[in-house]
Amino acid sequence: MSAHIPDTCVARSRCGTDTPLWIRGGHPTVTDGVVTRDVCGDGGSFCCYIGSYPIKVKACPGDYYVYELVSPTVCNSAYCADTGSINTSPTTVTPVTISPAYPSVDPCNNYTELDEPWRANSSQISNSYKCDQSVSWSGWYRLFINNMSAHIPDTCVAQYSCGTYIPLWIRGGHPTVTDGVVTRDVCGYAGSFCCSFGSYPIKVKACPGDYYVYELVSPTRCPSAYCAAVTNISIITNTTVAPQTTSAGVTPQEGPTSFSEKHLQNILEGIENITDEVLPLTNVTSILDMVLNASGEILQSSSSSSSISEAKLASYGNRVLKANEKLISTLVKPTDTNDSVSFTLAAVEVEVFMVGPNVTLDKIPRLDTINSSVDIDLIGIAKNNNETRSAAVAFMSYNTMENLLKPDFFNTSNDTIKTMMSTVISATLPKTTNTKLTKPVNFTFKHIREFDPNGSLSCVYWNISEWIVDGCSVLKTNSSYTVCSCVHLSTFALIMQTSRPSESDSLLDLLNLVCVTVGLVFFSLALLTFALCQWSPGVNNVARINLCISLLSAHLLFLLTQQFLRLIRRHQVLCAVISGVLHFLFLSGFVWMFIEAVLLFICVKNLSQISSKKREVLSNGFLCVIGYTVALAVVAVSVGLNTKGYGSEECWIKKDNVWSFLGPVCVILAFNMILFLCIIINLYSTLKKRNAEVSQMKITKIMTFKTLAQFVVLGCSWILGFFTDGRKELEILFLILNSQQGTFIFLVYCVLNNEVRLQYRNFFRCLCCGLKSNTKKT
Repeated sequence: MSAHIPDTCVARSRCGTDTPLWIRGGHPTVTDGVVTRDVCGDGGSFCCYIGSYPIKVKACPGDYYVYELVSPTVCNSAYCADTGSINTSPTTVTPVTISPAYPSVDPCNNYTELDEPWRANSSQISNSYKCDQSVSWSGWYRLFINNMSAHIPDTCVAQYSCGTYIPLWIRGGHPTVTDGVVTRDVCGYAGSFCCSFGSYPIKVKACPGDYYVYELVSPTRCPSAYCAAVTNISIITNTTVAPQTTSAGVTPQEGPTSFSEKHLQNILEGIENITDEVLPLTNVTSILDMVLNASGEILQSSSSSSSISEAKLASYGNRVLKANEKLISTLVKPTDTNDSVSFTLAAVEVEVFMVGPNVTLDKIPRLDTINSSVDIDLIGIAKNNNETRSAAVAFMSYNTMENLLKPDFFNTSNDTIKTMMSTVISATLPKTTNTKLTKPVNFTFKHIREFDPNGSLSCVYWNISEWIVDGCSVLKTNSSYTVCSCVHLSTFALIMQTSRPSESDSLLDLLNLVCVTVGLVFFSLALLTFALCQWSPGVNNVARINLCISLLSAHLLFLLTQQFLRLIRRHQVLCAVISGVLHFLFLSGFVWMFIEAVLLFICVKNLSQISSKKREVLSNGFLCVIGYTVALAVVAVSVGLNTKGYGSEECWIKKDNVWSFLGPVCVILAFNMILFLCIIINLYSTLKKRNAEVSQMKITKIMTFKTLAQFVVLGCSWILGFFTDGRKELEILFLILNSQQGTFIFLVYCVLNNEVRLQYRNFFRCLCCGLKSNTKKT
């Protein structure tokens, strides 16, 4: 259905994203041609709290619109789409003149003077940022700077200007005296776009005497403040930061250093120049958030254009780590006993612990973050500092640093796949004179990706341009956690090495696709035969039918999942649901194999009484309840005990939960093997007694084939899976036998059944006769 981007406010957490984007100013008409519209995102308190780059829009004949879309300024944000009705009438775009043009009391004669020189400061990283949210705004204001008349800038102002983090300026230009009172949008520059942050609109009036008055309101976020300018202050023109579009509609490539890189460099240089020993927590978190957001912008631009080399990313990673360590060190302050500071941002968790000369603790508590923790003898380190008898430890856990300090920087002699299994962490001893450790430090890493038992884990630390293992070792590990022991402090991570897939794996994948497809065909043929052919009253096919349904569904879902694995992996919930459904289908298939083995054993044991026995003891309804309820109960218990046990990299059961499948399968296979041996012994002796006149050679041939066929039908061939151990020949044999259960069911119960063969023969004879009669008529 044809859709359009909404041109009215869209609430947060809609359109599959956190910040849904909509356009301001309404849609154009066909006669308007190509127009430019601002892009906004709701922030909870204001519909245009987030500003994104403007886009071009055109109305086309046929009542639809086309858009020249560009990458948004922030994540997570995405353009919305709406199939509802749309307002096609012309819409006035800001600046907007309100009515009445002149208030009952002329604000030019009734205003408050605002003379705060810091509002005119040029761009600089400060130890403290002003925020106008703390001001109780009321009425109209005229701006001054040291008694000189000033105005709010109406062009973009550089970040960190005007004594704040996000300096606010107005869009749309100032009015003239004859315009009266007008409303102007308020913007704040941050990152890469002059209107990255939107604040509530304000009213502006030009007064006789060449000055302006403003009805100011509290901004939407902190730290932000209105700028004041006597002359231009650190102006950044829109052409510098907004994406420039050529006539062909292609965004030109940036030079050797992109704007986002310059932005990060400016922040890092500002941090390097900080001389204060102690900073307030709010300042540290604001600057740290700035650093991590700027590094995120570099990663985003790098992934979209590949313009930044991995070596350059590593260099930025080094500088970011050093800058962050310096920032965190400013939280350390003298203490007599002990003190701590902790906070969490979107990209980092920080724990700082300080001890003084009179500390009463024997051991500091373990410093914990969501995905990691550290045990360090800070008390012993403090005692080694003879002068101050104090020490401090700073522990940081980064959520996205692996994108800068990639696992491929771990250079090893063997050619393996390197996977980052943990968040990147940093541990330092800020403002501690003697940093020598009294005992090794233990780091506990939670695995953030699925653990491969065949992989090799390494505790590594970052050394300028690469990950190395010197001084670090794996103390203990399981499927969920790994404990590393290190004799020094630095930036650490946990990297897993796994072997690269061999070329033969691609051939095995092709064989898997072919075999499973063939098996699906014969499952379908067997089901059609069971459903359409007439069977003797003594024959009960309920187990075979349900076995075919379970395995057909399981193999089909498994095949589709593997073919579209890349798409499915992006949706973790869908992947987990699929693995749970596969668990149920395969388990129900095994339960039906067991039921078939029991029925077959009864049939062989009492050939003359099977019909009455089944009706009295094993009714079809009772069998169906057993066949599906047992599997459903196992899956329900598995989910209840381990809710995160589903949704591996292959959208199957995770390795730490795999026994919820292997356990029931092992039990069923053990019983089926026992029943299978009993069936073969009883069947052989019974047929030999009743067919003494038949040649021994014929009995042997029939028995040999049916023995092999029933071995596969009852699932006994799945036992091979426990003995493959990487041996390709056994893997191929396992794949062929277990993908062809449908083939063997079709052969044994359909093709080798005389009654069914006769019905097939009659069907094809009628089909041929029909074709011949149609040919003669033609």
